[in-house]
Amino acid sequence: MSDSHPKAETDPQLDILSLEKAQRMAEFFSVLGDPNRWRIISALAHQKLRVRDLAAAVEMTESAVSHQLRILRTMRLVSYRKQGRNVFYGLKDHHILNLYQDISEHLDEPED
Repeated sequence: MSDSHPKAETDPQLDILSLEKAQRMAEFFSVLGDPNRWRIISALAHQKLRVRDLAAAVEMTESAVSHQLRILRTMRLVSYRKQGRNVFYGLKDHHILNLYQDISEHLDEPED
């Protein structure tokens, strides 16, 4: 019986992820496996917010939002800036905003 897929030849130009980077990417996406974190990211995609305002926007307690923000900061998805007595959280950079927008658009596309 013949195999329907030709045997893959090793292409020296093929840039396969290292195991270490693949592991880091898997950890990155596992952090994004929580819907509350996505809701926080969606709020921060529009503007920088204080924990109090973010908690109201996503309908969570300030304590719960702070906990999620610590996790998101650890994975370098959000950053913060102190302004006087206030601390404003925002998305770390345009890569995170693009990731959020691309995934959101992808999920809104009609199925074929």
